[in-house]
Amino acid sequence: MARRRRRIRWRPRSTADLLGAAAVALALTVALAQAASRLLTRAAAAWPLVVLICLAAAVGLACLRVRGSRRHRADNERLARLRITLSELDAMDDQQFEHALRDLLVRDGWAARRVGGGGDQAADVIGVRVPLGRIVVQAKHTRVGGKVGSSVMYQVNGTAGPAHRADHAVVVTNGAFTRDAMAWGDRHGVRWVDRNRLNHWAHEGKALHELLGLPARRARLPWRRAA
Repeated sequence: MARRRRRIRWRPRSTADLLGAAAVALALTVALAQAASRLLTRAAAAWPLVVLICLAAAVGLACLRVRGSRRHRADNERLARLRITLSELDAMDDQQFEHALRDLLVRDGWAARRVGGGGDQAADVIGVRVPLGRIVVQAKHTRVGGKVGSSVMYQVNGTAGPAHRADHAVVVTNGAFTRDAMAWGDRHGVRWVDRNRLNHWAHEGKALHELLGLPARRARLPWRRAA
């Protein structure tokens, strides 16, 4: 049978015990009051420093916001004036070319991002603009005189709609396209930008959607196999 636990209760046995307990309680109360008083005194003495710290923090945050706003405005102004020559595009590598196409789309008012890389499913840059919809750009940086064939058009047509939900698909090169590639693209809604059109877009500043006559948002690209 479990033993009952005895509760220990302190009971004063005499008046002296009561006086001793009262003295201890009074001492603790006085000590706590003195500690609180010291804290209040220190806080009162330090409040100017606290105010200065708060003001400095507020000024710092305001400066960061102003600096970020200025940088954002400067970036927008830079992109608005962006002009890239064909010789500059020719000197780029594949990634630099993709970043340049993204910047050109941003200049034209698209919310664009570079997505090129392994497993990009024939999309190096994707952009969105109301009311034009969603655009997928496949970049083909070649040596001067290089040509892009029909196989690229087949690939872009097969992924732009199903994989990227695109309203428009465009293949851009600093070279040229074969006749078959251009004809196939025209028939199947895959637009192309060759060296001549690229010069109008990148160097002369004509917006891509105006250059290609992109319509407002419409039905998605046809999900069909390339013929």
